[in-house]
Amino acid sequence: MASPLAERMRPVTLDDYVGQQHLVGPDAVLRRMIDSKRISSFILWGPPGVGKTTLATIIAHQLETPFYTLSAVTSGVKDVREVIEKAKQNKFFNTSSPILFIDEIHRFSKSQQDSLLGAVEQGVVTLIGATTENPSFEVIRPLLSRCQVYVMKSLEVDDLLSLVERVIHKDIILSQREFDIQETGALLRYSGGDARKLLNIMELVFEAAPQDGKVIINDKIVSERLQQNPLAYDKDGEMHYDIISAFIKSIRGSDPDAAIYWLARMIEGGEDPAFIARRLVISASEDIGLANPNAMLLANAAFEAVMKIGWPEGRIPLAEATIYLATSPKSNSAYMAINEALQCVQQSGNQPVPLHLRNAPTKLMEDLGYHDGYKYPHDYEGHYVEQQYLPDALKNRKFWTPQPNPAEEKMRRR
Repeated sequence: MASPLAERMRPVTLDDYVGQQHLVGPDAVLRRMIDSKRISSFILWGPPGVGKTTLATIIAHQLETPFYTLSAVTSGVKDVREVIEKAKQNKFFNTSSPILFIDEIHRFSKSQQDSLLGAVEQGVVTLIGATTENPSFEVIRPLLSRCQVYVMKSLEVDDLLSLVERVIHKDIILSQREFDIQETGALLRYSGGDARKLLNIMELVFEAAPQDGKVIINDKIVSERLQQNPLAYDKDGEMHYDIISAFIKSIRGSDPDAAIYWLARMIEGGEDPAFIARRLVISASEDIGLANPNAMLLANAAFEAVMKIGWPEGRIPLAEATIYLATSPKSNSAYMAINEALQCVQQSGNQPVPLHLRNAPTKLMEDLGYHDGYKYPHDYEGHYVEQQYLPDALKNRKFWTPQPNPAEEKMRRR
């Protein structure tokens, strides 16, 4: 039985590698390290299907160094220590350290990550980690400080189209048939910058095509094939980002039934509960915000509860938080305010703090006018007094616009 198309088309050299030119293009950082035959530990952070595992394999092949792979989903501390011991035995004087590739490193526990520290620090192994999650949240600080983080991007349209051309001309099976590519809009849209999705979709269309005649690819055929096989190209959770997007949009749109359905899809698909809980906290602050500040408290409580009780009971606080957020009034005024303030900071630069707002811990500062004229609000009726708090150049600037809901109307009056 032939291996899947995505596996058959996995590149083995950088010349065949598609995308990520900011990392592997001429004079790019990883290309320079590979050409010098010396690499340091790093973490590849990016969405699924952009070539993280492939890139690690190519690097090991070109450096001609021992290559070990661990999956954070199936490996424990014992497995890590065994690999490190093997690496010690395979490291020879004046040669590159063996490479240890850890897929989904964000799922490694603190103790698992701790067990890597010594080997990485001593150069027993060169660590290459792959993650779809922000490493600053998921990787312990001591390990992160020993690794460079490289951000990988979703593939561009030109990258995906070049991959389509390569498939129909070079794949051992698909190249035996004639293709008629009439439209690529749906193919590119459903793949979402994910090479693996693109290849899985092409394989679905190829398998459904009549045995005689051309294999036709157009928007109608691609859409119909995917509707008939909604999960066929979603092997091992490939719709991770699509489903979380539907989940958050259902909460934002105040549809508790849709939100709870997408939550069930994630739970049934084996999604990391911490990933779901984090998105609930983000949704509570971004989409519910000041319209119902209790939403943040409940989402955070659900996060803590899931971390304490685990599965399967953890599904209950997640469901409770999901329904509560979906049925809460919505406001993005805080989200819009911080975005506008950040844009202002980027455009206006480092504006000086007004003198009356500065502390004056020394006599010199006091003589220079620091703190002079500051009005202490608690000395005034209602614990409020009008005075300037923004820099002089921005003193009349407004960033927060309260939205029409009872909670923010009360804040506006205040």
